[in-house]
Amino acid sequence: MDSKDEGSALCSSPVYVHNPHLDALKEDILYHFSLGTETHNLQDMFGDVKFVCVGGSPWRMKAFTEYIAAELGMEDPQSEYPNICAGTDRYAMYKVGPVLSVSHGMGIPSIAIMLHELIKLLYHAKCTDVTIIRIGTSGGVGLEPGTVVVTKQSVDPTFQPRFEQVILGKTVVRNTDLDQSLAEDLLQCNKELNQFKTVVGNTMCTLDFYEGQARLDGAFCSYTEKDKQEYLNKAQEAGVCNIEMESSVFAAMCKLSGLRAAVVCVTLLDRLKGDQLGSSHEVLHSYQQRPQILVGYYIKKQLNAKAAKDS
Repeated sequence: MDSKDEGSALCSSPVYVHNPHLDALKEDILYHFSLGTETHNLQDMFGDVKFVCVGGSPWRMKAFTEYIAAELGMEDPQSEYPNICAGTDRYAMYKVGPVLSVSHGMGIPSIAIMLHELIKLLYHAKCTDVTIIRIGTSGGVGLEPGTVVVTKQSVDPTFQPRFEQVILGKTVVRNTDLDQSLAEDLLQCNKELNQFKTVVGNTMCTLDFYEGQARLDGAFCSYTEKDKQEYLNKAQEAGVCNIEMESSVFAAMCKLSGLRAAVVCVTLLDRLKGDQLGSSHEVLHSYQQRPQILVGYYIKKQLNAKAAKDS
């Protein structure tokens, strides 16, 4: 579908799937969500979704649901915000108006499974003009703890902007570009908020929390402190601002499906200065709220602008 209708308003942007085999299914069962195309009316349940926020922790995504509900004036004192995926213990999903909040677990395999089913859910629900944002935590590289990083590009541990996956024994390389206009919009929102430091930079996505991120405190370590520092300095020279474990597959899959996507993660420590968290629980909790505040402000701003345009 063309993004513009010549001489008229912008057309709606759909969510794409690239799998002809889905048409042959009597029912597409979204197993890890405990949802299905025959057992649930997905269009009625999710057709109005315009914003999807995903993050690792089920608790964090429920907290975001409560936060965004209050920001949008949609909070319900009588509601406990039920988990839509209550039939499974893999992921949690909450919905407030046009905002869907979904947990994705930790690491590339976990978020990839979730994204396959989320993209199909949005497709079956006939959602259009969807923006998806990953909100989470990360290790900073040369940044003070509490700095929020809006990802410019997700890079692998060799600092290349790519996501590699083995399919039928062959390595498939996919692009990890994110929506730059969305990143700029988020940075503008941060200027308007003026509450905490936010930067735009590359995010390194790894397959492991310990050796893959050059930590010295795992069960195994075959390199020295000097080796670690040299590697992280090279990462910084390559534009890497932070390190996490989901952004590459997130960027690749969102790009394939036509979703406008961003990654917004707060840094909990500066990896150039250490490997273990030194801040108190209270301070870490306040840091974790920063991506929620920024993204919540962006969503509210977008919805207010649409309401003003439609009135």
